[in-house]
Amino acid sequence: QVQVVESGGGLVQAGGSLRLSCAASGSIFSINAMDWYRQAPGKQRELVATLASAGYTTYADSVKGRFTISRDNAKNTGYLQMNSLKPEDTAVYYCKVNYYRDYAGGLYDYWGQGTQVTVSS
Repeated sequence: QVQVVESGGGLVQAGGSLRLSCAASGSIFSINAMDWYRQAPGKQRELVATLASAGYTTYADSVKGRFTISRDNAKNTGYLQMNSLKPEDTAVYYCKVNYYRDYAGGLYDYWGQGTQVTVSS
């Protein structure tokens, strides 16, 4: 059993900041990568940021310079710091954890349930 729980969403005014957290627990040997996605009403889910085990990060063009992804490996927890928020950032934000179940290998993905971020103008 694996659990992935996002938190930290809420309502914020344009220009404000929020910090999302993604806590992974359960039958996880080690985490390879943690990614953040978002889905706005009527739109497809899109990749916002990714952080691989080697520390390599990527960001969607729309959030570069405003969002920062990070991870605390000791806590199996990832973060998404979101600054200078815009109304178009409004969406449900999801965390996806890419992990190993055991030392034998084999990577698996697990999604959280999402956290709502609403940015008012």
